[in-house]
Amino acid sequence: MKKLISLVDQLSTYIPVSEKVNGAISEVNIGWHIEHVCLVIIKITETIKKSNPNEYKRNFSIKKFFVFLTGKFPRGKAKAPAAVMPLEHLTATHLNDSIANAKKAIEELNNCTKNQFFTHPIFGKLNKSQTFPFLGIHTNHHISIIKDIVA
Repeated sequence: MKKLISLVDQLSTYIPVSEKVNGAISEVNIGWHIEHVCLVIIKITETIKKSNPNEYKRNFSIKKFFVFLTGKFPRGKAKAPAAVMPLEHLTATHLNDSIANAKKAIEELNNCTKNQFFTHPIFGKLNKSQTFPFLGIHTNHHISIIKDIVA
């Protein structure tokens, strides 16, 4: 949990350059990446909080195994679901609010039971203990993109 909060804090340091875009790296600006990460954390936490832990069944996915083993997502291979696509013009105030809401969601996720879960479109069901590393890998993925945009 603390590692994920630290990553979200790191995201907040890029808010002053949130309008920056580098088309060779990403079609969207830094603010979009920050907002997307926050939306993912918030939406996944909302789903996990509503889930019935008795319905969780561990599943094997070679793609999940590879991503968790390497700690990386390949770039440009997946498209974000509509529910986590930023839609509005993103001001610094909005991004700061999203960062605060994501940190609150992380705290709420920590209070969920072990087998509360969400269903990832590629990896299948991820319980609470799998969700924290997933969110860390996802957040790092976008931080890496942001760093490349800034460079």
